[in-house]
Amino acid sequence: MTIGKKSLLTVVAAGSIFGGALGGTVLSSATGNAATGTTTTSTNSSGAPSGTFVPNETASHEAGESAAREAQEDAGQVPTVP
Repeated sequence: MTIGKKSLLTVVAAGSIFGGALGGTVLSSATGNAATGTTTTSTNSSGAPSGTFVPNETASHEAGESAAREAQEDAGQVPTVP
C-alpha cells in the first residue's frame, strides 16, 4: 500500500468517526432536550391502579356483592373474592 492510499484511508476513517460522533450529538440533543412551554397533566383513565383502593359503593353494585367481598372492601383491601 502506498503512502497516499494510507493517508486517504486514515482521513476517511477519521472523518467517519467524527461524523458519527457529531451526528449522534445532534440527534440526541434534538430529541432529548425538547423543552416546551406547556405542561400536560394526565388523568388515570387507563384503568391502571393509582395506589389507593376506592371501593364501589353504589347501590346496584352492593346488591350483587357477597359478604366476604364487602368485608374486604370495608377493610380497605382490593377484593379477591367474587
